[in-house]
Amino acid sequence: MFCLHDRKMQKKLKKEWARWSGLFTGQPLNDVKCYFGEKVALYYLWLGWYTKLLVPAAALGVVVFLYGLAFFNTNPLIKEVCESNITMCPRCDKWCPVWQLSDTCTYAKVSHLFDNEGTVAFAMFMAIWATLFLELWKRHRARHVSRWKVYDWCEEEEELILEIVNDPNCNPKQFRHSYLRSTLVLTLVTLMLMLIIGLAQALVVFRVVAAPLMSEGSIKFIRDHANTVAIMIGAVLHYLTIQIMTRVNRWVALKLCDIEKTNSFAAMERNFTVKMFTFQFFTLFSSLFYVAFFLGRINGHPGEYARIAGRRLEECHPSGCLTDLFIQMAVIMLLKQTLNNIFEFIVPWLRNCLRRKTAKKLQRKCGQCYRKACHNNQGQYDACDICKLRDWLYNYHLAHTDAFSLFNEFLEMVVQFSFTTIFVAAFPLAPLLALINNVFEIRLDAIKMVNLERRLVPRKTNDIGELCMQGYINDTLSTAVLSHAGVGNDFLPDQMITSGGFNVTECR
Repeated sequence: MFCLHDRKMQKKLKKEWARWSGLFTGQPLNDVKCYFGEKVALYYLWLGWYTKLLVPAAALGVVVFLYGLAFFNTNPLIKEVCESNITMCPRCDKWCPVWQLSDTCTYAKVSHLFDNEGTVAFAMFMAIWATLFLELWKRHRARHVSRWKVYDWCEEEEELILEIVNDPNCNPKQFRHSYLRSTLVLTLVTLMLMLIIGLAQALVVFRVVAAPLMSEGSIKFIRDHANTVAIMIGAVLHYLTIQIMTRVNRWVALKLCDIEKTNSFAAMERNFTVKMFTFQFFTLFSSLFYVAFFLGRINGHPGEYARIAGRRLEECHPSGCLTDLFIQMAVIMLLKQTLNNIFEFIVPWLRNCLRRKTAKKLQRKCGQCYRKACHNNQGQYDACDICKLRDWLYNYHLAHTDAFSLFNEFLEMVVQFSFTTIFVAAFPLAPLLALINNVFEIRLDAIKMVNLERRLVPRKTNDIGELCMQGYINDTLSTAVLSHAGVGNDFLPDQMITSGGFNVTECR
């Protein structure tokens, strides 16, 4: 089921809101609320508020980056690395030669751009910023929902009322807790999380296998930068895994909600939100948590390396473990935001172009209307049957939407919020990338909803999954604090040989 677009209101929204030339203009939230309903309006209210508050975070992140750029030549730790004569153990068991710590001078300078004295202060600022964002959003939301007179509105009550209105003899659904269904759902959720974590470990195994193979390759550049190339390829594979698992997670979450048999759509939507957020969190951050907290800490030391099937576990980047996390974050954020936005706009646009030809052929069969009243832009007359039929065909051939279409947009932004808070110490430019993305995201979503997609069924609400969102963001904040405390960098890797001479067997 979908609603037809109102040509007059659609034209108004195109002119004032759904256009690329209005990137830096305000949003007509009252018009959006009247046309799409409170739920869509609250999404754009949240997205606009989030984008506005990203400005100070992005500015401070740029300052931290520029600080590292200004002082990396005078940093004593970098000088220690660049002027060192320490010999390092080979990075792999075969073909890899010993190397000098001073060879990583360039990497040490680059890592100082995002790992400097200002990084700790920036991480603390982001933890405070995220808390203030959540509290200020509650006030901002309350102001608007009070103005829209939906502050004390209850979705479940309205759902029940609509059922009675549509069928006075309907029987209310009775929810009966089933231990069997609950146990089954819990078991399936656990298995799903184990699968997601297993995929993260598969990426680890890939890097363990890929790095030595690249070190033995014939291309000198890849051979000299085997660890970096393996990390970048692993990050790309992680991105592809995220894209695939997002669709799998959605399907699994819907099936689990069907098993639970909730007594209302609102309850089913809440359960779906919790499951989807949980699955996505593990999908996105399992590999990153390994890089942040375990990489370089469990691989052993020269003479006693930890191994998988006879192969040494991967080690941190020569300039430190934080560089690995930076590479992962940069690749995933850039690919996820850039490619997702491109496909999010191009795919509906291409489908719309292809379907438009079919729609025009069918519209010709409907006949041609010559009534002047039907073409009156003032909307003072009802359209004739021919115009109504042509309008129905036009709307039918737009991109499909459903009850969870808006959830997909919101999930994308909440995941981005997680990226900009949890590991921001490794990537201070994350808020800037998020800000740039969101400026375009607002208009992209507006153009999609107004021009390319079927009109969403207007739905009342006074929040956007407030309980689920607040719980998820609170968990994100707690995780961010722990990650800022635990993520650190080691300027001197573990492969260092401190004696005047060395025995190669001691490195194995």
